Amino acid sequence: MGRLARNDQKRIRRSIRGSVSNLKRSSWRGAQLLLAVLCLTTFFASALLLQAQSGRTRRQPSQTNSTQGRTPTPNRPRRATTSPTTQPTSTTETGESTSSLPPPSPTPLPETNGATENADAANEVDPDEVIRINSNLVPVPVSVTDERGAAVTSLELKDFELRVDGSVKTISDLTRSETPVRMAFLFDSSGSLNTLREFEKQASIRFFRSVLRPVDKAAIFSICTDPILEQNLTNDIAALVRTIQRFGNDKERFCATSLFDTIAQAAKLLRPLPERKVIVMISDGVETTSNLNFDETLRLAQAANCQVFIIQIGLSQNTNLRDLAAERRMQELAAQTGGVVFQPKGVSDLDTAFREIAADLAQQYVLSYYPTDDARDGRFRTIALRINTRPNLRVRTRKGYYTPKK
Repeated sequence: MGRLARNDQKRIRRSIRGSVSNLKRSSWRGAQLLLAVLCLTTFFASALLLQAQSGRTRRQPSQTNSTQGRTPTPNRPRRATTSPTTQPTSTTETGESTSSLPPPSPTPLPETNGATENADAANEVDPDEVIRINSNLVPVPVSVTDERGAAVTSLELKDFELRVDGSVKTISDLTRSETPVRMAFLFDSSGSLNTLREFEKQASIRFFRSVLRPVDKAAIFSICTDPILEQNLTNDIAALVRTIQRFGNDKERFCATSLFDTIAQAAKLLRPLPERKVIVMISDGVETTSNLNFDETLRLAQAANCQVFIIQIGLSQNTNLRDLAAERRMQELAAQTGGVVFQPKGVSDLDTAFREIAADLAQQYVLSYYPTDDARDGRFRTIALRINTRPNLRVRTRKGYYTPKK
């Protein structure tokens, strides 16, 4: 009985240990199963959430909301261009191409402080302002001689006093003959000067060869029934010589004298140029067929800042046969623009006249005056110039200028 009882106890203990072992194995498998279920549940939940988000259309933020909380910076205005701007093509999340979408409505720019406006103004240069500043410059070419007529070339800016409409004005700059020249040469092709044509041509050729520098340019007009630009502005002396040599070769051409119209066309050609502008004309000064009158022609020459030199040839020694009105007009045109009229008595004096023009251009002062208080009304302003330090010197310059008109 005692042995049987001990055997039963052993069986009971083994049974208990087996049950406990089975229970531990069952609990571990249950925990593993529960963990696997939780992982699968989390995975499927995440997948469902991503799918839901990917199918949603993203809302574009508005320009108004994007600027809240910070000070917006205005866009700098762009210059207008003539070439079309190609819009880049992109695709939205819904698959639609943005190239076919209408552009967004412009948003009004907010007000900015003065510092931002000043910075933009400093970085951007308005082309209209550049034109306005350049057009305000009034060049004043000046020739100064002593009592004997000899040129005085040693003066400085402080020696000059400029008055405009009687008030003393500030001279901004002084340059000398190194300033480039743009010249319009007017050659009278009318029948009244046929007998002197060959002498005029040879003297004109010698003038171009002696006066034009590489930095200078000249154009040639023919004074005829209508103004003819025979040669545009060039520094090619050979081309200028060939143009002059052709004058008079066309025997069938009949020319009246549209003198005023030709001067106006020359002034129009030179007006936009910043260099010294000079018109040299060789003619008898007689006008026959122009559309413009003398006053209109003078105004155009003054508005273009042109200095006019005239070689008036073909004048009779008999005053009863001379056109005194034409002579007075030529004297007025030259005096108002700061130029000179030469009246050679013979063919030999042509070269002398051309040499004096060349010397005048080489010995000039050019004063730069920028009006600051002129109203842009197109009115004429008178100029008076004198030498403070040497009042005995003679000064020749333009008599005035026209202000730009709005």
